[in-house]
Amino acid sequence: MAKSKILVTGCAGFIGFHVAKQLLDSGIEVFGLDNINDYYSVELKQDRLNILRDYAQFEFAKIDVADTQSIEKLAREQQFEVIIHLAAQAGVRYSIDHPHEYSKSNLVGFVNILELARTQRVKHLLYASSSSVYGLNSQLPYSPDNAVDHPISLYAATKKSNELMAHTYSHLYQIATTGMRFFTVYGPWGRPDMAPMKFASAISKGKTIDIYNHGEMSRDFTYIDDVVEGVIRLIDKPPAADLEWSSQPKPSSSCNPYRVVNIGYGNPIQLLDFVELLEESLSVAANKNFLPMQDGDVQKTWADTDSLYEITGYKPQVALDKGIEIFADWFKRYYLVS
Repeated sequence: MAKSKILVTGCAGFIGFHVAKQLLDSGIEVFGLDNINDYYSVELKQDRLNILRDYAQFEFAKIDVADTQSIEKLAREQQFEVIIHLAAQAGVRYSIDHPHEYSKSNLVGFVNILELARTQRVKHLLYASSSSVYGLNSQLPYSPDNAVDHPISLYAATKKSNELMAHTYSHLYQIATTGMRFFTVYGPWGRPDMAPMKFASAISKGKTIDIYNHGEMSRDFTYIDDVVEGVIRLIDKPPAADLEWSSQPKPSSSCNPYRVVNIGYGNPIQLLDFVELLEESLSVAANKNFLPMQDGDVQKTWADTDSLYEITGYKPQVALDKGIEIFADWFKRYYLVS
């Protein structure tokens, strides 16, 4: 792996923290960037960040990626070989009521990162996309070569926009870009707004959990270590132009140095089965409230991970029962649940 400094945006976030920590554990110099907003617990973000601060080769700046002047100043003061852009305003449902947060962070912020990559001529820009981009697509498993032209949430639309913007910069400036479509990531230090943490919190307190679409939901739950391994392995695998693309165009590649890949476990699990495993790990039965489908949500996600394996030789391997057990153990320790 390249030994020069790597920029990780969103380093106090769930995936960003784990990616930064793995890089630091490997001896890589990491510059972390995060705005530490209050979308969810600032204390949790600070606790993650405090772990990263223990590494001598870690440097941090509290910067919002949508702050153009601050990103331009960063470009003048630092030099990066690789950018791993994981900062974003997350959340499908939150985007329905707070659309301007998404245009600022996910669109303006992404342009700023693209400009940083352009001015510094980085070797590889990797950025977070999402399984949400598949929207109304009903072809399963979801393949990076599926059309993703019908998103059903603003969050998903901003992530699809990121992929289009990245392709433009790959075309104009020959910047190698890889969009990573993450599938329902869970594990220690997870986001409190996501189902695993929400369910664990409610179950441990004896509160009722909401089960949407009356339980007829499945997700391709992906353990955080598998996601991190996929990201790390992609760093030294920047895309090259597909020389046969013009005659056989595919959405996942280009005649420019551009690609998108899925990072998911590759096996959808029924939501109620997930809840049952969590109940077992927490030794508490859940009170369930069955509700209709929510706006912006999809019934099923399922990642086709063939391209990730072809590029990196890696297939996610942490089974759900093992992953939930590790997650639940961390949850009980961190939140002092007896």
